[in-house]
Amino acid sequence: MPKFKFALFVFLLVTLMQSSSLAQDTIRITNGEWPPYQSKDLKYHGLASRIVKEAFLLEGVKVEYGFFPWTRAKKLVEVGKWNASMIWSKSPEREKDFDFSDPVVNSDSVFFHLKSYKFDWNSFADIAGIPVGATKDYNYGEGFAQAEKSKLIQVRRLPKDELNYKRMLDGKIKLFPNDANVGYDMLQKKFKKKAHLFTHHPKPLFSATMHMILSKKIEDNKRFVKLFNQGLKKLKQSGRYDQFVAQSQRGEYKK
Repeated sequence: MPKFKFALFVFLLVTLMQSSSLAQDTIRITNGEWPPYQSKDLKYHGLASRIVKEAFLLEGVKVEYGFFPWTRAKKLVEVGKWNASMIWSKSPEREKDFDFSDPVVNSDSVFFHLKSYKFDWNSFADIAGIPVGATKDYNYGEGFAQAEKSKLIQVRRLPKDELNYKRMLDGKIKLFPNDANVGYDMLQKKFKKKAHLFTHHPKPLFSATMHMILSKKIEDNKRFVKLFNQGLKKLKQSGRYDQFVAQSQRGEYKK
């Protein structure tokens, strides 16, 4: 084979191998609307989306995001059509179907209510008889789950957080649990003229670590979760993780 043709052959072979390697090192992750942590309308798609993408990049993995309603986002991963979904809290039910990454962010959930409604609580027994809103597929901690299952508390679940705040304004519910940062971000965006009517109880409903979940039906996910955890550790050690969090708290991810 002439030298020129041989060199061209080698070049094409290397290019093909690199392309194949790149394809193998792309992870497809379902995403959702939960600003300021994640949103297609935020820079970097929000704080959590940026953390996940940057952690993977440190390990040479490209991230492809797809935005879906929460129920569908989880189902696409459960059946193995997408590799992973973000971000979710741990629960025994979810651990049956998914592997979990190390925590991406921490979340503190509180009860939101109108300022005109005088509310205090120490245990779920104090909430018995009070109409409570919740969002489908959201985990609010073991205590809430047990109180809901036993019907100690009256809970109606709707598809979106926003609908629960509307129901509160309409007087149909009195309480709605939500991450404090997420709740006030939504109120400022969706209910700007009425945001001042809302407040929250300082007692946390529960504190949770939020994770990327990976389908157990995809064998390569074992490698991806290991790479992500390695990249996340490097991101924190470099100081960039704290930098991303500070930028989000200053509102720098808003377009």
